Amino acid sequence: MEKEVLNFNSIAEYNEVLGVETLHPLVSIIDLSKAKPMRHMRHTFSFYSVYLKDEKNCDLLYGRRYYDYRKGSVLCMAPGQVIGVEDNGEEFQPKGWALLFHPDLIVGTPLNRLMKEYTFFSYESNEALHLSEREREVFMDSLHKIQDEMEHSIDRFSKRLIASNIGLLLDYCLRFYERQFITRHEVNNDIISRFETLLNRYFEGGKAKTDGIPSVKYCASELCLSPNYFGDLIKKETGRTPIETIQNKTVELAKGLLAEKGMSISEIAYELGFQYPQHFTRIFKKIEGCSPNGYRLKI
Repeated sequence: MEKEVLNFNSIAEYNEVLGVETLHPLVSIIDLSKAKPMRHMRHTFSFYSVYLKDEKNCDLLYGRRYYDYRKGSVLCMAPGQVIGVEDNGEEFQPKGWALLFHPDLIVGTPLNRLMKEYTFFSYESNEALHLSEREREVFMDSLHKIQDEMEHSIDRFSKRLIASNIGLLLDYCLRFYERQFITRHEVNNDIISRFETLLNRYFEGGKAKTDGIPSVKYCASELCLSPNYFGDLIKKETGRTPIETIQNKTVELAKGLLAEKGMSISEIAYELGFQYPQHFTRIFKKIEGCSPNGYRLKI
């Protein structure tokens, strides 16, 4: 039976549960070690949250998956995502830091337009960011700058400066994720290899003809990754997006079928999962520089 999920609509509500003062209704920085002990719970927020977890062993239930946190892991969540651990009846003392900010805080600021670049807000928990000691210092320095601005008397620059410093912290997270992608090159190569194998089996097994062209969401799910993390990883490692990789795969397979000359263009399109032959022709021409018929005439 599913346990009840508690939703926090405001930052003040969450601060009250943790026993910390609300300095600003739309943003909060919490030293979790100074919060009051709390019961485990599953919950959602109506605001963005960035957690730096300092527990050495912390089993977190994120959505429907568990993640065993390392010391110094960062997890970023967009509004509406379910997070928490199942209630075992005991109280615990959280450790680490939390940055919470409401979408209303960044309305009308440059950060609002940039939020779509921070794709890590949609990563799964097992794709969390693991900080080095130096990166943790930078992360904490950014938190302190936000805290300093929150404690400053409110004036016409307050919102802009708070949002700017949050954006700075998120930019550092982008940089640290870039480092994490690089340092996990061998692991990433394994994912790329599994992606290629997945595509080969998909097309060779005839799934394209019955289920259509594989989507990025489908491929990511089969590889146990979130679509955003999967997309960012493939792009950084290969220079192509997953969609481009899938399209290139279909064109390579199409070239083999065109060479056999036993199937019409429409039959090839349907065989590869295209719902409309015109779509197949458009993709083929974009990649090869000529139509399928034009390619067939050249070989």
